[in-house]
Amino acid sequence: MLTIGDMLTPRQESILSKVVDGFLQGGQPVGSKAIAADPELGCSASTVRNELALLEEHGLLAHPHTSAGRVPTDAGQRYVVDRLLAGPSRPATAAAPGLSLMRREVEEAMRVTTETLSEVTNLLAVVSAPSPNAATIRHVEVLALQSDVVVVVVITSTGGVTRMLVPFDRAVDAGLVSWAGAYLDEQLSGLALGARMVHQRLSDPTLSPRERSFLDRLGRAFDEVEAEGPDSVFIDGTAHLFSAGRNVDVAAVEALMGLLERRVAVLEMLRAALSAPAVHVRIGRENEIPAMRSWALVATGYGMPQRPLGAVSVIGPVHMDYASVITTVRGVAGQLSRFVEDAYADS
Repeated sequence: MLTIGDMLTPRQESILSKVVDGFLQGGQPVGSKAIAADPELGCSASTVRNELALLEEHGLLAHPHTSAGRVPTDAGQRYVVDRLLAGPSRPATAAAPGLSLMRREVEEAMRVTTETLSEVTNLLAVVSAPSPNAATIRHVEVLALQSDVVVVVVITSTGGVTRMLVPFDRAVDAGLVSWAGAYLDEQLSGLALGARMVHQRLSDPTLSPRERSFLDRLGRAFDEVEAEGPDSVFIDGTAHLFSAGRNVDVAAVEALMGLLERRVAVLEMLRAALSAPAVHVRIGRENEIPAMRSWALVATGYGMPQRPLGAVSVIGPVHMDYASVITTVRGVAGQLSRFVEDAYADS
C-alpha cells in the first residue's frame, strides 16, 4: 500500500482524486471516459485506463466485476487524506460553525458544539468534554459557620461550587479562619484540580504546626472537588448515518451503536487524537476497534498549549469528503480551544 512517502505522478494523483470525488458525489464506480472528459486532465481515455490499472495494482482503486468503473479503496482514501494532512491547512470557512460559546457553561458548550458539528458535516459527531479534574481553582473561601464549625467553599473555573463543613471539638479562633481563607485563595487559585501541587501547598513546611494542622483538616474539601464526576462524552447525529444516497450496512451501524453506548470505550478511541500533533484520521480497517472497521474517524484534540483537554471527532462512511470534514473539525477544535483557554486558564 502506498503512503505519503511514496510518489505517484501528478497525473496519477489527479486521476485518483477524480475517482474519489466522483464516487463521493455519485456513489457509483467512476469510468475512464468520465475522467478523460475533464479538460483539466488533458489526456485520452486510453491513457486514463492505463493509469487506472496502475492505481489498481497499487491497491488504491478497486474494480467491481459488475462495472467497468473504479472505486477508491481504503488505501486510496488514505493516500488522499495523507496529502491533505501534509499540505497547508485550509482556512475555516462558513463550513466551520460560528459558535457563541464564551458565555456558556462547559456542558452546554460541548452539547452545542456536538449538535452543530453534526449538522454541518451531515455525519455523526462525538465530542469529549474536559475531565472535571481538568478545571482550575478560581476562588477559595473559609468561613466560620458556627464557633466550632467551619465551611470551605471552592469555586472552580467552570462555575462549579463545592461546600464542605468541617466540625471541630472546640471553638476555632476567628483570626485563624480568616488567615486560612486568604492563604488558600492566594496559594491555590489557578491550580488544576487533581494536581499534586494542591496538597503540597497545604503541607507547606514553613507554616507553624498550628497552621499546618488546621489546613490538614480543611484539605478534605479539595478531595471532594476532585471527585466531582466522570468524564463526559457528547454524541449527536446518529440519523445522519442513514442519509439518502448512503448504502447502510445495518450490522455495521448496530456494532457502532453498541460501541457508542460504552463511554470508556469511546474515550479510549479518542485518546489517540489527544496525543496526535495534527488531525487524527483512521479509515476502515485502520481502526483497532472492530466496531469501527466499517467507518472512518476524523478527530483532533483541543485545549490549551501543552495541555490537551478533550477531542472533537466525526464518524462516517469511509467514502466521505475528507477535505471538508478535516477543515471543519480543525475549525471547531480551534474555537473550543479558545473557549476553554478562557475558562481554564490560571486566574
